[in-house]
Amino acid sequence: MDHLTRQLDFIAEAGRLRGVLRHTVLTDLPPLGESTAAGGSGGAAGGSARRENSAEHSWHLAVMALALADHAPAGTNIATVVAMLTLHDLVEVDAGDLSAHAPAAEQERQHLAEQAAADRLYGLLPAGQGAELRRLWDEFEERVTPEARFARALDRLQPILQDVRAGGRAWRAQGVTADQVAEKVQLIEDGSPSLGEFARRLVEQAVADGILAAG
Repeated sequence: MDHLTRQLDFIAEAGRLRGVLRHTVLTDLPPLGESTAAGGSGGAAGGSARRENSAEHSWHLAVMALALADHAPAGTNIATVVAMLTLHDLVEVDAGDLSAHAPAAEQERQHLAEQAAADRLYGLLPAGQGAELRRLWDEFEERVTPEARFARALDRLQPILQDVRAGGRAWRAQGVTADQVAEKVQLIEDGSPSLGEFARRLVEQAVADGILAAG
């Protein structure tokens, strides 16, 4: 029973991810392709909004991996990608969420906090199982394999999609500019050239629509 108890303890801790709020805003705005410009029909002013939680984010990324699998490099193991995306933000149970646009010093502190969180959380599991899941988390962080690069590409694409749907609310709240978003697009291109090209066009359109500041 100790084996099962450790697994159940891990599952209980993982469930706490539902209480971690992200900077990304979710809205009831219309799908991409319809107007999302501030002040326009269906624009940001007309939709209710709330912050996304990290469990929702991880689930959404897993769905994206399945739906966008044909944009992954040839031979990519999508099951591994889904596993990485399901696990990648579990460390936020301890470390919390940090904006991708935070200063470098904050990013470094977050990195150290997440490493400590990974030690604790994956250490809850039976040794062999915990080591395997920790290996997947490390692979995602190191971004060396095609699976990790594609997973990271989706992780960077999803907030852009959400920010566009939200009429740029989170971008404006954080003072984010197009140049800052373009840095994240480079990671998308590294994992999937076709999705990177799409993201670059999306950022350009967001600037043209006035929902993302130029510069």
